[in-house]
Amino acid sequence: MKGDLFSSEHMVQPATAPGMTVENSKCIRYAVNGEMLARQGAMIAYRGGLQFERKGQGVGGMLKRAVTGEGLPLMAVRGQGEAWFANEAQNCFIVEVEPGDEFTVNGRNVLCFDASLSYRIATVKGSGIAGGGLFNSVFTGHGRLGLVCEGDPLVIPVSPRYPVHVDTDAIVGWSAGLETSLHRSQSIGSMLRGGSGEAVQLLLQGEGLVVVRPSEATPHKTQQH
Repeated sequence: MKGDLFSSEHMVQPATAPGMTVENSKCIRYAVNGEMLARQGAMIAYRGGLQFERKGQGVGGMLKRAVTGEGLPLMAVRGQGEAWFANEAQNCFIVEVEPGDEFTVNGRNVLCFDASLSYRIATVKGSGIAGGGLFNSVFTGHGRLGLVCEGDPLVIPVSPRYPVHVDTDAIVGWSAGLETSLHRSQSIGSMLRGGSGEAVQLLLQGEGLVVVRPSEATPHKTQQH
């Protein structure tokens, strides 16, 4: 067969090293040799001897489910082989987490990650944050974290002189050393008159980086049956 579809641009080549790599802008490939973790349902293809196991329930399992946001559970992928992960053709990125790092990320943006990473569920100061509820996931340790984002993300430096306000529906994540709080940018009178639609933002202060997606959260698409 011939045609642009079968060009080298789209043809998958054998993995050259174990672990996570960006296959293309919409997909992450993971060469598994042992175990890794991913958002349940994010696997789009695999080859080799891999097993996919939904993470267990119980108190610990229920907390770990929050890492993927909106109640979606994680799955463990074990064995030897290659798997490809994607989510609704969103753009894919890899974050290298090194010892001493701490990266807080909205659960809706988590795609997959190394089993060597540790994570905990943390409460974002304030209330009413859409898309990920009150909980974000804090990743530490040493390994790679695969993220998805609608469009190309903005990475904005935060400094004591220049704090950053972010729409709560657009936040992806932020680095260690930043303090968060909710900031109301409208007066009560303005809100009663209808307001601007941008009443509350997440205020980040300190020294670090914040990642923002170029769109606000949208309602879930109605599933087709």
